[in-house]
Amino acid sequence: MRDEGASKIRNLLESGELIEIGGGSKSHAAPATAGLVAAFAAVYLIWGSTYLAIRYAVETFPPLLMMGVRHVTAGGLLYGWARWRGTPAPKLREWVHPVIIGVLLFLGGHGSLAWAETRVPSGIAALLVATMPMWVVLLARVKGTEGKLSRSALAGLVLGFVGVAVLFGPDLWKHNGELNLIGAGAVLFGTFIWAAGTIYMRSVKMPESPVMSSAVQMFAGGVALMLAAKLTGETSRFHWAAVTGRSWLALAYLIVFGSIIAFTAYSWLHTVASPSRVSTYAYVNPVVAVLIGWALASEPLGVFTVIATVIILIGVGLVNTGHGEEHAPQRTTDQEETTEEAVA
Repeated sequence: MRDEGASKIRNLLESGELIEIGGGSKSHAAPATAGLVAAFAAVYLIWGSTYLAIRYAVETFPPLLMMGVRHVTAGGLLYGWARWRGTPAPKLREWVHPVIIGVLLFLGGHGSLAWAETRVPSGIAALLVATMPMWVVLLARVKGTEGKLSRSALAGLVLGFVGVAVLFGPDLWKHNGELNLIGAGAVLFGTFIWAAGTIYMRSVKMPESPVMSSAVQMFAGGVALMLAAKLTGETSRFHWAAVTGRSWLALAYLIVFGSIIAFTAYSWLHTVASPSRVSTYAYVNPVVAVLIGWALASEPLGVFTVIATVIILIGVGLVNTGHGEEHAPQRTTDQEETTEEAVA
């Protein structure tokens, strides 16, 4: 009995849960209001601002190389932090699935996004990324892991793609060159790849620690991005001396704030707030990105952009609502939640 009790205490300490002597474990202690406000502000504002930071970074950094440096650095720091906190290193076989997912999410998703932001405004890119939950639902339905879609989910899918059509509409018909269709298409392609990685993540066993899992994904995706930069000739044409101070600051912001601080806040929120509350950042980020791009970088904010923003966000809301209703009986713990929204 004594050995069993000691084993339980050791497991609790290694898991990072809060323990109250004499009162059992508390994995969901009531958080302070100030902490919740700060964490939501970080997720809302920082992730919403990363789209403009990417645009500034790729002004003088090659896009694939920039994202590679970002994710290798952030992934390495997160891995070191997790190990310092006592999280065991993944076994060799436990690296396989996180590596595959990291390549899909960060090479396919973020690589396409960074390349596209050399051609499209950051706010438009964020708005197109907001369609990601729709791709997840569609791919899950095709794969057979999603049941029959509810009416609200179907309405949300239709509205979401109507919003994309409204966003593309003027350029598709007038060919006035205001929106780079190849760049916009690259954002949608990357969003689709991110959704595919999310679906794959659901069907495989990942490391038990979410932070360790994310660190491995980031690091693997960063290495893949650097290899892609080498193969596409980015590194041969690149000179470190050509990078401006603004691009360096943007990259540092993406690493420290976008990948470490905001992600840590996001992970913590999943332990103290409901999944539906946490997922609200998917609606806020595009609005923040559009407004910041307009205010700080003089990005265009036309009537079609405003209309498309409203339509897409309503569509995403309906998809998430319908998706949550369908799976509500199956939810048992917060640990069963997986990230379905793309983050920049």
